[in-house]
Amino acid sequence: MSATAVPHHSSLPRRSLPRRLVRLYAGLVLYGVSSALLVVAGLGLEPWGVLHQGISELTGVAIGTVSIAVGALVLLLWIPLRQRPGLGTVSNVFVVGLAMDATLALVPEAHGWVLRTAVMVAGVVLNGMATGLYITARFGPGPRDGLMTGLHRATGRSVRLARTVIEVAVVAAGFALGGSLGIGTVVYALAIGPLAQFFLRLFAAPGSPGATGAVAGRSPEAAILPQ
Repeated sequence: MSATAVPHHSSLPRRSLPRRLVRLYAGLVLYGVSSALLVVAGLGLEPWGVLHQGISELTGVAIGTVSIAVGALVLLLWIPLRQRPGLGTVSNVFVVGLAMDATLALVPEAHGWVLRTAVMVAGVVLNGMATGLYITARFGPGPRDGLMTGLHRATGRSVRLARTVIEVAVVAAGFALGGSLGIGTVVYALAIGPLAQFFLRLFAAPGSPGATGAVAGRSPEAAILPQ
């Protein structure tokens, strides 16, 4: 994807801090809600969701709690990759999983193809919106995004290749453990790039906290989605 650089958070006006914090936590909560909706739809999850569900099925631990544990383990992998976490990174580990478990506890099961498809579409679109919100807040990437860019720097391979290898490995492991693969996985894979790009540009529009540049520039450190 193509985009413009969003300034590092330290260069943003202090008056934008409350709005950026709202944007960060709104995005993380909505990300957890969107992931839960994909579970409710039962038509296949996003790659990391497949892994989380597989581990949840194997252990009996709530999927949101598994998400927190996996996020924490991935964050440990940042150490040899010399990645530095930010507030958004640490918040991502906990907020997404908690929001996911809370949503699953409140939202009833979806029955029938029409309703399940509608829930799946809502989950994918909401995931793109959530991505745009928390990334344009500029408080640091999530653990999984940081793993991708860290591997890029450590190996010299492209960001796209690093992302592909990680997600294929994650899906394969999750499926082997009993995670759900399906049409929802394919729809997510095809739609999340364009959706995230749309919302990244929308939330970085003039007047927004991250307005002075692109959200996912071509530099490896900034790239969190395939170009």
